Amino acid sequence: MSEAQLIQQHLIDPEVCIRCNTCEAICPVKAITHDSRNYVVDASKCDLCMACIAPCPTGSIDNWRSMPRTQAYTVEAQLLWDELPVELEPERLAELGASQAPATPSVPAEPSTHGDAVAEVASQPSSYGASVPPWSAAHAYTNIYGPKAQHPSIRARVAGNVRVTALGQDYDTHHIVLDFGSMPFPVLEGQSIGILPPGTDAQGRAHHARQYSVASARNGERPGYNNLALTVKRVLQDHQGQPVRGVASNFLCDLQVGASVEVIGPFGASFLMPNHPRSSIVMICTGTGSAPMRAMTEWRRRQRRAGAGPSQASTAPSGGSDPRSGGAWGPDPGGKLMLFFGARSQEELPYFGPLQKLPRDFIDINFAFSRTPGQPKRYVQDLMRERAADLAALLADPDTCFYVCGLKSMEEGVLLALHDVAQQAGLSWETLGATLKAQGRLHLETY
Repeated sequence: MSEAQLIQQHLIDPEVCIRCNTCEAICPVKAITHDSRNYVVDASKCDLCMACIAPCPTGSIDNWRSMPRTQAYTVEAQLLWDELPVELEPERLAELGASQAPATPSVPAEPSTHGDAVAEVASQPSSYGASVPPWSAAHAYTNIYGPKAQHPSIRARVAGNVRVTALGQDYDTHHIVLDFGSMPFPVLEGQSIGILPPGTDAQGRAHHARQYSVASARNGERPGYNNLALTVKRVLQDHQGQPVRGVASNFLCDLQVGASVEVIGPFGASFLMPNHPRSSIVMICTGTGSAPMRAMTEWRRRQRRAGAGPSQASTAPSGGSDPRSGGAWGPDPGGKLMLFFGARSQEELPYFGPLQKLPRDFIDINFAFSRTPGQPKRYVQDLMRERAADLAALLADPDTCFYVCGLKSMEEGVLLALHDVAQQAGLSWETLGATLKAQGRLHLETY
């Protein structure tokens, strides 16, 4: 191989990236890394497999530059970038000694997993996550507002801010409602937005955006209003018990009603719920990973209003058995809803009270608490194994979609539980796992 060979170096745009870690988590050759500021690609490791392309919610990953292999941008240089370098002119490349045309990256129909789509679950768990939405998902609008979009950002007004967990020593979780007034900001359940905190970092540069999943249904936290909700947790102590304050989470949790917030997005076009009748949803989450699950549950709850189909539910007031409406519960237009929700304790579990009010024939709720005094530790994967018979039937049902959201540490255990459930039911996980991914039926969003 010529030392002066021209390569297509894969780069991540720091102006567009929202630092969601999806690319690094899914890269099979560990070519992507990050620091407190940027996510970058190591040219010496990247083999242009394209596994990271489709899952990226912003398109920041879709960048290449023609460079001589020996003079490719280093990881250290990329970590200092505030924007991408311009493409070098052919004359400049010739001066640098480039002698061969670069190979053109091509995106496969399905992101590559290096022939290992059915590898051992524990060795490459992210290889099972779908990068395509369910076939019946609504169309998602993305990147309407952002650094390189038609509109750089939008300002939203804080319409509500309420704590949704008991105030603890090392945590504080809030439900925050943002109102966009007359400016369009369409979102679907499963999408996310970026919040731009005010101020600058230690280097004097503006803070980059922080990503938060939308916790409300597509027609607003208040139906018919141009608003949405977020579930935001700020950590008050680190693992050593020292006080700590996150930049964006602390800013959001302290906001008063009437304050304004700078927002970009929306992001995400795959972690979307199915819309066709009979479709069932299995939701597995921990902590603030409950945000998209709350959104999906609320949209189904509104659809279940007495006498209201999907078209009426999009504009009709919220119905059901909660105190905000007097409507009765009607037939469910969808299939089953099943929720596995984990937290250290009941006090740390967001929305615990409202979840108790949902009819059990509407949603099958399973709580796992790992730090209840006097009780054994229980995690979501333990509950999944206890409900193996029900989950096996849903795994075999082509109308069922599975959603996993929460801390990265839960991902492997959940996938191992699904693997065991399938095997015990006589289903081939090797075949089923690949099918769930290809059909957009298994979605992983962990951080």
